[in-house]
Amino acid sequence: MLKLRPNCECCDKDLPPEAREAMICTFECTFCAGCAANVFAGTCPNCGGDLVRRPVRPAALLAKYPPSTERVLRNGDCLAKRDAA
Repeated sequence: MLKLRPNCECCDKDLPPEAREAMICTFECTFCAGCAANVFAGTCPNCGGDLVRRPVRPAALLAKYPPSTERVLRNGDCLAKRDAA
């Protein structure tokens, strides 16, 4: 079951469960589409895997299978790369 992390690990943008711009790798590292494309060129900076669109969990199943509330952020290197992009 996907954790559906609530934010971009780079810019901390909120990514609710229905967000179509949430991108993940096979380890569920989570980034917004802007950071995934412009900062990391579609490659996860944590594992080197592809960043692809995260599936949307149907609203009817969110109560039974809630998204994660744990916010994950990379160290300061991410913001410097984002600002340079």
